[in-house]
Amino acid sequence: MAYRLSKSRFVAGWLCPNELWWRVHEPDAPELVPDVSLQDRLNQGNEVGELACTYVPGGVLIDLPHTAVDERLAKTREALNSNAAAIYEASFLEDDVFVAVDILERTDRGFNMIEVKSSTRVKDEHLPDAAIQTHVLRKSGLDLHRSEIMYLNTECRYPDLSNLFTRADVTEQIEPLLPDVPDQIAQQMELINGPEPEIAVGQQCFGRRECPFLGRCWPDMTGAHVGSLSGVGLKKTWELMQRGYHSIHDLTPDVKIPRAAERQVRAVRKDKMIIGPGFAEAMEQFEGPLAFLDFETVSRAIPVWDGCWPWQQAPVQFSCHVVTADGEITHCGWLAQPGQDPREELALAMIEACHGAVKVVAWYASFERSRINELIEALPYLADELNDINERLVDPHRVVKDYVYHPAFHGSFSIKKVLPALVPELDYGALEISEGGTASVELSRLLFRPDTLSAEETHKLRCDLLEYCKLDTWACVRLLEKLRELAKKPG
Repeated sequence: MAYRLSKSRFVAGWLCPNELWWRVHEPDAPELVPDVSLQDRLNQGNEVGELACTYVPGGVLIDLPHTAVDERLAKTREALNSNAAAIYEASFLEDDVFVAVDILERTDRGFNMIEVKSSTRVKDEHLPDAAIQTHVLRKSGLDLHRSEIMYLNTECRYPDLSNLFTRADVTEQIEPLLPDVPDQIAQQMELINGPEPEIAVGQQCFGRRECPFLGRCWPDMTGAHVGSLSGVGLKKTWELMQRGYHSIHDLTPDVKIPRAAERQVRAVRKDKMIIGPGFAEAMEQFEGPLAFLDFETVSRAIPVWDGCWPWQQAPVQFSCHVVTADGEITHCGWLAQPGQDPREELALAMIEACHGAVKVVAWYASFERSRINELIEALPYLADELNDINERLVDPHRVVKDYVYHPAFHGSFSIKKVLPALVPELDYGALEISEGGTASVELSRLLFRPDTLSAEETHKLRCDLLEYCKLDTWACVRLLEKLRELAKKPG
């Protein structure tokens, strides 16, 4: 069976031959099955693409399956011959490469090729995408004047979506790539019609979007592998491996790594928890009645509430455990209802929940602080009360990262890693929703597509979301108890 390239396949091959071969020969590979978070982004990307067409109006849509290649080519020729102002999904086939152009715009000087992205900037991998389309369109004889990337503008504020998109002319950026495209096509065609390649890990693995097949090429980087070092990414890991370092036990004193990773090395080598000097003093900030706060958010490519911008993470749920001076613990959980902007009601409920606490504890508090700052922008009349919460925020994540390392952290200081190591009797495994990405997707479904849920499903989903968020703050309560115990231990 002979295969052909598409723009997505070409970009994969430009980045890594292994990825291209697996995408072509294993289209049903488990690594290519999107999780709920990725599927949500893909769905929103489709919505962005459809809306983008309305910003270049008067066009003709080639509304046929991508597998109907001959029919798409014929319909595209008809649209070109009819002098359509624009063609959406215009299709071309040259050099065994099939491309469907998001928007082909006719101008007095020729055509503009517009590739629509749901990102908020032009990324490096967008350039080979534009380059292969430019090559195919020129090869087909089209008078292509300009190549553009159309992306979301973070300066846009709902409800005025007139400036939702930014169009970046990348013609000059892709011109240096074009001479290499014919050779790339030939090499990729030979590759996909040949045996599976054996390409070693290397530069192609980083400085780009995450490869879905990373686990096939890289060694197991858990345990004592240098890839588990905190704050050491793939590029540094590869450099260490190139120098002959594969295990944490192999590292010599001259190898420069972050401080948290240095503590990790000591802990792994001794196979015990390490606590740095100054830990007890750092724990002193967690005194007095405490409120433990955690947000869950929704993030929409196309904003829907006043003042929101593309992909803004808007809080729609919070959990708050309060521990009084005498140790009494109470809990408040709040979750938005569909149909209206919930931020004002959420802010008022949060202010009430945190009232009386000397400190407000949040794991990775910079996230909560950013969301509160955005609430201040949206609700300026509540600025004093919201700023007061920000001023009281304290972060146990920062203290753990600066002073504590347990071998079971496996290089991560997320609450999902720290909790089972320090409070093993608590875990997220029994929950229906057990991580933030899934929670965000389900919150979006609950708030923006309530008609897809029955009354029973809605009730269950609300309960599951409330339980997940509640465990986030309860986990923080229990972790702080454990950290206080560790701070009191001599030595």
